[in-house]
Amino acid sequence: MSVDTVPVTVDRLVKEFIGAPRELLDEAYQRLAAALWEPGTVADLTLWEGGAVTDLALPAVPELIAHLDNGERTGYLLVLLGLLVEAEDAVPDGPVRAAVRQGMDHYLELANRAAPGGPQAQALLYLLSHFPEERDRVLAVTERLDLDADDLSRLDRALRTLNPADPEPPSLGRVWPAPSVWRLTDEERAFDRAWIGALSPEQVAVNWRNDTRTVWGYIGLKAYWAVRNGMPVAIGGAEPPPGDGTEGPEPGVAIFRPHAAAFRCPACQGALDFGDETVRCDSCAVSYPVTKGILDLTEGVSDAAGAADEATANLLQRLAEMPSMGLYYESLLRPQYLRMAGGNWGGAVTLPDEDAYIAASIRPVDGPVLDLAAGAGRWTSVIAQTVGPERIVALDFGLPMLNVLRRRLPEVPAVRSSALALPFEDASFGAVICWNALQAFPDDAATAIAEVGRCLRPGGTFTMMTFLWDADPVCRHFQAAHYFPSRPAGTLFFELDEIKGWLADAKLVIREQSGPGSFIFITAEREG
Repeated sequence: MSVDTVPVTVDRLVKEFIGAPRELLDEAYQRLAAALWEPGTVADLTLWEGGAVTDLALPAVPELIAHLDNGERTGYLLVLLGLLVEAEDAVPDGPVRAAVRQGMDHYLELANRAAPGGPQAQALLYLLSHFPEERDRVLAVTERLDLDADDLSRLDRALRTLNPADPEPPSLGRVWPAPSVWRLTDEERAFDRAWIGALSPEQVAVNWRNDTRTVWGYIGLKAYWAVRNGMPVAIGGAEPPPGDGTEGPEPGVAIFRPHAAAFRCPACQGALDFGDETVRCDSCAVSYPVTKGILDLTEGVSDAAGAADEATANLLQRLAEMPSMGLYYESLLRPQYLRMAGGNWGGAVTLPDEDAYIAASIRPVDGPVLDLAAGAGRWTSVIAQTVGPERIVALDFGLPMLNVLRRRLPEVPAVRSSALALPFEDASFGAVICWNALQAFPDDAATAIAEVGRCLRPGGTFTMMTFLWDADPVCRHFQAAHYFPSRPAGTLFFELDEIKGWLADAKLVIREQSGPGSFIFITAEREG
């Protein structure tokens, strides 16, 4: 057995990377990156710490810059320089960041020579987006890079700095997947001004930084995929249903009555009575509002005079005030999310692929089918085509989503409730589907899966799609750098062993497991 006694040096690692054959290029890059940069970790499942530079990083920067004219290797090195800068984001006047900035003339020269719209242009976009102090010089070369409108809006946002003296509150929470996609109504702008104006200066600063990191995360993922695989394919998202979901048939309580035996009161677990106009628990004397085909089990009210009517009126008002998030989700946000979470830049997973998996995996025994975290109803439609709409109950916590689902599928009962305490009897469903949703409540995924196991009949199936942490530490860093309102601490995905353990604890046996990239498709069966 021979032992390599040659010390690891920056010069050696760079030369190995530059000289690596194409089939070993990624492996050599991982060794180089690991010597200079330590990816962040998820601390206590709540906080993403954005990585750190090693002692070799500072002396390595001039070496990396000197090798920036090496064809396909250039994009890799540009991404690595961006990671080093990002690791010192919270360090004022960080020495590594300053050293990387010394190469600005070189980067701008590369921008003038790069193939417009190609992988190297994307890698330059990622690196240059970290230098707001060079804003004018950077923006001056972007026309040459032939960036699309979304990329330009990401770069513009990344190169902006927060000005606490500005009398107008900054725009927050509207950067993903790109600032340019958010075409807000006057009401939505007023809503933003109100909630942002109520934040403390410290809260504004945290949200601003999180938005900036989200922009870097998206640009970085896209650039890293492009330099390894070529430019991403065009997105083909689902077309949203017409209208905004505020009009349509009102089926009332009757639509829930065929499934009455499956329901139980979320307050006391007693049986619910589905009357002519109300849904009521006789055990605890609580009523729940129903309007426009949506039963809100989060809004129980006592039998006080007029309380039920007031709750229904409140729900109707909230539905009328709902912004267009449900429509944004289907047509814009979800396809981009599959890129970020699943690495779907090459279109390995298509809508027909998802439809086919769901249709083939539903094998319900006697009983209804629960679409858990149904969202805007795109996959509820597939379930309806497979088992019939009369077999389905759709559940979600988000009124904007249920608003769109209700418009798309007026014949399907829609329930607003939590996935963590399902308002259903034990063994009441023949199948449960949770599609592209478990990551929406990652801290409580084990609880949600346990609830699925409780509500499934023996032999019933659980079909799910969610996302794993990417095995590549660079991709994983960019995944975790995304911050969404549903989880301000940052994105959290899963390890496969975690999911397998939760399923086993819920007495669910995996019958099929697959998925490209960091997708995970699973069909499991409830033990008898």
